[in-house]
Amino acid sequence: MTTSATITPSPVAAEPADSQSFLLRRVQPALSGLMDGSLSTLAPIFAVALATHRPETAFFTGAATALGAGVSMAFSEGLSDTGDLTGRGSPVLRGAITGGGTFLGGIFHTLPFLIPGYSAAIAAAIAVVAAELLVLAWLRHRFFHTSFARSFLAITVGGAIIAALSAALGAAAG
Repeated sequence: MTTSATITPSPVAAEPADSQSFLLRRVQPALSGLMDGSLSTLAPIFAVALATHRPETAFFTGAATALGAGVSMAFSEGLSDTGDLTGRGSPVLRGAITGGGTFLGGIFHTLPFLIPGYSAAIAAAIAVVAAELLVLAWLRHRFFHTSFARSFLAITVGGAIIAALSAALGAAAG
């Protein structure tokens, strides 16, 4: 007895491919940008703040760093591949997402330096950095299913290394 069975894909089977595509085309570039902006801009901003004790100078340093890093990362991601071979989608869109994420990651902890008092600006910026680290760890946990604690630890170690370098540079200059 022979039976012919037709196997039809279930609607759930399509979801992982869509989910993976969303991760590769949107979440990964955004998270990469946010992490780069949040971490790489710490050193110049805090080094200048600690060296000059002038929040306004730190603000302009941070704004310039966030803008420059955002443009740099947009071009870097956009020119890294066409998306044809990797399936990562439009290079222009990926570049815009990564560059925008980088700018946002850098500008958030720059904004507290609009506060005119040095001590208040530094305290507010440190609080913003702590919030950024929590958000980055949560995003990694949420979208990449990594342990929140492991993500937080990894991101915090990177941030601590950068903070130590910027503090040393700021102290040496000031």
